[in-house]
Amino acid sequence: MQVHIRLFATLRENREKESSMQLESGAMVRDIIQRLEIPEKEAKIIFINGRGVRLDQALADGDTVSIFPPVGGG
Repeated sequence: MQVHIRLFATLRENREKESSMQLESGAMVRDIIQRLEIPEKEAKIIFINGRGVRLDQALADGDTVSIFPPVGGG
């Protein structure tokens, strides 16, 4: 299956801002994180097609996965 990936803020450093990835059926968000070599603690906010999910969320063909680092503020 093919999924579209969007990375934000510091996760873009040394990585593509947007890309596509071919994955096996039954793959989860965690598989993308590992393949991109992003530490799990750095992938704090994750959306699939605009809905918040966890690392163990299964993916479907054509999904768009958006990954954000921890957000700070004050």
